[in-house]
Amino acid sequence: FSLKELHGIFPWLVESIFGSLDGIIIGWNLRCLQGRTNPNEYPVALDFLDPSGPMMKLVYKLQAEEYRYDFPVSYLPGPVRASIQEQVLPECSLYHNKVQFPSSGGLGLNLALNPFEYYMFYFAVSLITQKNSPVTHHVSPSNSAYFILVDTYLKCFLPTEGSVLPPPSSNPGGAIPSPTPRSPAVPFSSYGMHHTSLLKRHIAHQPSVNADPASQEIWRSETLLQIFVEMWLHHYSLEMYQKMQSPHVKLEVLHYRLSISSKHHGSPAQSSYQALHAYQESFKPTEEHVLVVRLLVKHLHAFSNSLKPEPLSPSAHSHTASPLEEFKRVVIPRFVQEKLYIFLQHCFGHWPLDASFRAVLEMWLSYLQPWRYAPEKPPQSTEPLPRSVSEKWAAFIQENLLMYTKLFVGFLNRALRTDLVSPKNALMVFRVAKVFAQPNLAEMILKGEQLFLEPELVIPHRQHRLFMSPTLGGSFLSSRSPAVTDASFKVKSHVYSLEGQDFQYKQMFGTEVRNLVLKLAQLICQAQQTAKSISDHSAETIASQSFFSWFRFTPSEMNGSYSSNDLDEIGQDSIKKTDEYLEKALEYLCQIFKLSEAQLTQMMMKCGTAQDENGKKQLPDCIASENGLILTPLGRYQIINGLRRFEVQYQGDTELQPIRSYENAALVRLLFRLSSVLNERFADQMEVLCSREDFVGRLCRYHLTNPQLIQKIRYSPVVRDRTSQNWGPRISLRFLASYRTLISLLMIYFLASWFYIGPVGCTFIILIGYFLYAVVMTFFFEGWKPHEH
Repeated sequence: FSLKELHGIFPWLVESIFGSLDGIIIGWNLRCLQGRTNPNEYPVALDFLDPSGPMMKLVYKLQAEEYRYDFPVSYLPGPVRASIQEQVLPECSLYHNKVQFPSSGGLGLNLALNPFEYYMFYFAVSLITQKNSPVTHHVSPSNSAYFILVDTYLKCFLPTEGSVLPPPSSNPGGAIPSPTPRSPAVPFSSYGMHHTSLLKRHIAHQPSVNADPASQEIWRSETLLQIFVEMWLHHYSLEMYQKMQSPHVKLEVLHYRLSISSKHHGSPAQSSYQALHAYQESFKPTEEHVLVVRLLVKHLHAFSNSLKPEPLSPSAHSHTASPLEEFKRVVIPRFVQEKLYIFLQHCFGHWPLDASFRAVLEMWLSYLQPWRYAPEKPPQSTEPLPRSVSEKWAAFIQENLLMYTKLFVGFLNRALRTDLVSPKNALMVFRVAKVFAQPNLAEMILKGEQLFLEPELVIPHRQHRLFMSPTLGGSFLSSRSPAVTDASFKVKSHVYSLEGQDFQYKQMFGTEVRNLVLKLAQLICQAQQTAKSISDHSAETIASQSFFSWFRFTPSEMNGSYSSNDLDEIGQDSIKKTDEYLEKALEYLCQIFKLSEAQLTQMMMKCGTAQDENGKKQLPDCIASENGLILTPLGRYQIINGLRRFEVQYQGDTELQPIRSYENAALVRLLFRLSSVLNERFADQMEVLCSREDFVGRLCRYHLTNPQLIQKIRYSPVVRDRTSQNWGPRISLRFLASYRTLISLLMIYFLASWFYIGPVGCTFIILIGYFLYAVVMTFFFEGWKPHEH
């Protein structure tokens, strides 16, 4: 094919691979393509889209001819789309000199992209547009072709070792030129002037472009990263988008709107202003999206940590640093930090309260631990002691203070609303506590908070934006420790650039957050006791099972216990894991916030006050009042989530209680009539016998149900006082209607027939045996009631 023909089919080929922007055309569906389920297509797709494969060779071939392809602005992330439509150029240099007016008869604005940008835009946006693709089998995101390609592109264009591989060229010794600046086709109010491209800035200091070939290729690394960050992380509400703008930007936008308003009598500016403010993006990232972002975060840490040590002489550094090394120095604070923080805030506030939040949690924890991706290996030790966080990471922690503190508070608020009896939820609390309990980490976070809370010096207003640009700050790998005032200024600039000048900072180690931690610790103690009660209940259930359980002769007390718990499986293994996670999490929280033994003991005692008499089952959290027990908000939460419950028992006449599933309905009614006749006829005689104080009276009280000796039970929390009915001694034959009793008697008669004992003789033996048993029990347990079921 000629270049002209390739130029014509290139957009169609890209859309055929990655799908259309509106999601109608699925394309190759790389997100669901796996080697296990598609053994033939999987390797072919990876080879074709490899950085050195046929597709990228086509991209570089078209790149050499400086072709341009239109990408609709309407498919950009919401904040960027709204900004461009408002004719305010976004900060990211990726959009500079690319916005084009629609052609005659065309609709909407377009970006004029070179082949490499066009290919990567489609590749990145396919992650968030192809959400409704048909899936006929379970897909593991980390094994998909898309996930593998993201990892491959990151390793190729952001290498941790060596330099970026030069693109294959059809001309021997030739080079693919970097994109040339173009004059803007639309007048824009730009606020990205201080964010010039690394490539342009480096070439400006070079005497010749050909003097350093790496400077021609660094644009691919920068472009790839900018596209990934813009497409995957640039999603939030309009208010947050406006808050991230610098003050002089808002002033420029205001001047621009006023000029437009005076020129067009206010109508265009008014309508666009209303349209911008009416914008609210309902963005809901998927778990796969979060996993890909975590892969990006982990690789950027490794890429940044591969920075070569700085020379001792600053002058030597200025002459020897390559564009790639300079890119490593600023890649995280300049390109990722701000948007990732907003993205995480969005996820923490909108993600469902279920176990799928684990993906967001691990992405957050990966960003918080750049030392895990450092090239040096931890020393091998026989004791599995936690590795202390080195002091060289103090600058990174200070420059990312909100990532540690504000998001930790956000996690606390989520944890307080989850069911910690679930092993998956308990694991998340354990993971966060374990990370923050790493030696020296809490101290460095506290030092960062102290730097932020230092009294502010008199600084000219226009210098604020200077330190808001992370490119002008020192590297977090630098061995030179800045002055305290300089460090304090950087921390303040970091916080205010992300949250605004009017932000009220909530200290992680302050009183308010400490109270939240104490509430979480109390909830952990309650969850541990709930898990223990479930374990004990399960053990009792297993122990009480017998041969009759095969016939489903289970008493009603066994039905429905802890049926509302959000446990994957109520089993000893799950409960054991939950207990281990919660115990370690509580231990780590005590280490981080210096909780004393006395505080823990007080919490444990407070958690134990609601226990039942048997020390196992707990009532919901209540407050005693004149009208009985009143549920607290915690008690309502416990009931809704099935953590605790009131023991609902029948409190009327035991003879008139509903017929149970393990009883024969006809026999219950027949025996009730017989018992009623006997009780009416012999009521006076039974009263006289039970009033005797000798052995006969005790024996009669043992056999005849006496409501005055019934153990007190808890009533409803709404009604505390009830008038108890004072029934006299009476005969209750309802126990004979139980299937268990009937089958037990039949089995006894069946076994007696083997020894040639007839029904009459067997009945006599049963009565004699029961009488002897009753005599013995009368001496020791007068209050025990054999007929209460």
